[in-house]
Amino acid sequence: MSESLPGGGTVRKLWIGETDAYRDHLLRLDRDSRHTRFSGAVSDEFIARHAATATDLGVVVHGFFVDGVMRGAAELRRNGSLVGAMPSNEAEAAFSIEQEWQSHGVGTVLLERTLLSARNRGITHLRMDCLADNRRMQQLARKFEAGLTFDFGSVVGEVDPPRSTPLSLMREAIEDAHGVAARMLDAQSRILGTV
Repeated sequence: MSESLPGGGTVRKLWIGETDAYRDHLLRLDRDSRHTRFSGAVSDEFIARHAATATDLGVVVHGFFVDGVMRGAAELRRNGSLVGAMPSNEAEAAFSIEQEWQSHGVGTVLLERTLLSARNRGITHLRMDCLADNRRMQQLARKFEAGLTFDFGSVVGEVDPPRSTPLSLMREAIEDAHGVAARMLDAQSRILGTV
């Protein structure tokens, strides 16, 4: 999958300790992209607080990295907290891609990874909110056969991912292993590049 990404980029899960990369990515979003991502204007402080929760329990963030810099992200966030001993089976997905990297297939790969993660975590209902004028997000949701409904000026894409299988679990494990290798190679190249 990653061979089709622009700039030699890779998509992988965010590691613990990389919330600053997520924060920096969100802060680099142009005004329109930031407005689209958060469905309104938000402050830098709000973004910093939000990014700090990226490695919380029930949150999975996939990042699109080019030369070690996060340029896009998909956030899967399980709804609510634990209810009794069982976590909620509903989650929300949100996407952000810096303007230069939009319309190059990055969103498609990020959504594929998000759907796989949702499936393997027992999420049976995945919701993607976007503003009514966010045509890119609507097109992306349609690629994955999401039903779109209009709700108070916004569009809600709802996807019910299928249940996990041994194959889907293995696929995520392989993608995670590739992500670890990509992260290590990127760190090595940055170290060697500065020596």
